[in-house]
Amino acid sequence: MSTKPQRWELEDLLPAPGTPEMEAYIEAVEARLEAFETWRTELAADIETQAFQEILMRHEQLYADAAALAAYGYLWFSEDTGRQEALAFRARVNQFTADIENRTLFFTLWWRTLEDDPASRLLSVAGDSRYYLESLRRFKPYTLSEAEERIINVKDVNGIDSVLTIYAMITNGLEFHLTVDGEEQVLTRGELMSYVSDPSADLRAAAYQELYRVYGAEVDVLSEIYAARVRDWTAEQVKIRGFESPISVRNLSNDIPDAVVETLLKVIQANVPLFHRFFRLKARALGVDRLRRYDLYAPLSEAEKTYEFDEAVRIVDESYRAFSPTLADQAMRVLAEHHLDAENRPRKMGGAYCYGVLPDVTPWVLTNYTGKIRDVSTLAHELGHAVHAMMAADHSVLTFHSSLPMAETASVFGEMLLTDRLLDAEADADVRRMLLGTVLDDAYATIIRQGYFVLFEKIAHQMILDNATADELNAAYLQNLREQFGDALTLSDDFAIEWAAIPHIYRTPFYCYAYAFGNLLVLALYRKYKEMGEAFEPDYRRILSYGGSASPDHIIREAGFDMAAAEFWQGGFDLLDGMLSDLEALI
Repeated sequence: MSTKPQRWELEDLLPAPGTPEMEAYIEAVEARLEAFETWRTELAADIETQAFQEILMRHEQLYADAAALAAYGYLWFSEDTGRQEALAFRARVNQFTADIENRTLFFTLWWRTLEDDPASRLLSVAGDSRYYLESLRRFKPYTLSEAEERIINVKDVNGIDSVLTIYAMITNGLEFHLTVDGEEQVLTRGELMSYVSDPSADLRAAAYQELYRVYGAEVDVLSEIYAARVRDWTAEQVKIRGFESPISVRNLSNDIPDAVVETLLKVIQANVPLFHRFFRLKARALGVDRLRRYDLYAPLSEAEKTYEFDEAVRIVDESYRAFSPTLADQAMRVLAEHHLDAENRPRKMGGAYCYGVLPDVTPWVLTNYTGKIRDVSTLAHELGHAVHAMMAADHSVLTFHSSLPMAETASVFGEMLLTDRLLDAEADADVRRMLLGTVLDDAYATIIRQGYFVLFEKIAHQMILDNATADELNAAYLQNLREQFGDALTLSDDFAIEWAAIPHIYRTPFYCYAYAFGNLLVLALYRKYKEMGEAFEPDYRRILSYGGSASPDHIIREAGFDMAAAEFWQGGFDLLDGMLSDLEALI
């Protein structure tokens, strides 16, 4: 296996854009679409079950066609966000998939508005698509006429979707300058952020200061883009469709009651003092009176290790394999089939993601590998997403994707397996402190931090409707940070524009609580694994195999938990409290 990080290939998804094969595929999709439209006249409350199954099968095929085209457009764009051919193809795909959605709307709208009795009759023959169809009907009160829904689809493609593409082009095209060992380097954001956990306090501060210097130069434009996103979201979802609040849209999509999300956020706020304790411990370990915000992810020792790419792959493979050879084999399939892009290069999309496109195709994974332990964890995390998709591959394209709150179940579990593996293999106390510190750093980043992003969004959406300026949003975000950190660290004003550098609040409003939801769920599952040992592995695989074919409540109850109970969420924090006590014993 090569030491150099992999770059992915897309041939397994579709023919290359611009080839006769791709044009033939698009023509075939158009033919399938025209054939589907002829079924409009068949839709009625008394439709025969066999006819319903036929149209459902054709709908599923077109859903898969649109998914494949949209995925190719996004994956190719991710490789190089400034490549004109990729931008042009993505724009074409977005227009075509919007056309597919518009021309198939008659089916989903008919289904959403069908009376309960005939719907129940047809659900009995829906097979694996049942939960998908049930989910569509949750939106019945918020569904518009076919003409209105068509207008919204066209509006999105030519309006807010294009605006968000501009956000991605601006932010992924940014360059950052940092002096390291006396030499000025030109870095991507992914490369720059590797220094926020550097042993050097000066480098940590310089990395953050450079991040916000560059974003600060763009903040006026980025705040206008965010305002457009918020106003479009509220205009459509609250004013036109009638949702109670902006976050209710996300909650219904996730099939999570508003009350459960509010309970989760309250438990997150109640447990902030646990991390204040961690920050003070870290300050003592670093020999300072108080951390600066620049020092939040400082390593607890000088024992920062770097890992060649092939070593990282080996460690991740061993971590998964010790728990489940089945899951390990699936994770390694991503690399074997060249569906991983871990190379760090200019104009490549920053961050990391996994894109499970179709049930019968191995997912694609993007990371930006720099050799740090966090990059190894990210690899374990994103491969976990891929494993989750592959475990659900027996389901329909309509139901193999897990819902957002359940989407972290395999990814964070994979990170926990990695940490345990590294701790078991490591006798050096400094390295053990570093590993435990990293776990708690990540728990802050994926639970507390993500929860507070959502708390900020709830305020920011209303502020923008009240015509808030960029400076007023900055002030609100700084207040949000003060509530997170209290007097546990020193917060500098340059972090006020951090919100403008968080892609999720632009792309997917109120998405971020799903991270907290998923991480706390995994802590509960991992505690159960520690209690049961090897006997837990089949149960865990069954949980993953649901994919998106059942509600989060159903899956979580089968795992033995109640997501409506504050005690369930608190249990995850109690486990973290134990880890913090273990760390305190090492310092």
